Amino acid sequence: MEPIQELLEISEKLLTHLTIIPTDKDNERDAFIQKMNELLNARGAIIDQLKDLKPNPIHSHPLKSELIQLDQGIREQLQKAKMTIADDLKQLQITKKSEQRYINPYAAVQVMDGTYYDKKK
Repeated sequence: MEPIQELLEISEKLLTHLTIIPTDKDNERDAFIQKMNELLNARGAIIDQLKDLKPNPIHSHPLKSELIQLDQGIREQLQKAKMTIADDLKQLQITKKSEQRYINPYAAVQVMDGTYYDKKK
């Protein structure tokens, strides 16, 4: 198969995979990220192969505009996935802080009651 056709197929698979970002935090999210990484790695390998060719076949290929549109869609969906993961991490940090406050509510209090300083030596 022609490398540009492979790039087009993998880009389409990646875009369709990125359109549905799972919201749960269990195995489904892990499988989603793993599949996304596999598709990105395969796509990157094909792009590297195309870059190594001296007369770059993408510049004069009739599917160039379609590849550009797919790339823009992939970038937008990756940005959405990144923001979703960042929001989950932020929520996890907030949960950890509130859990620590619940376990030890007086950790932030700096009270010097009952302390005696002896100035004589």
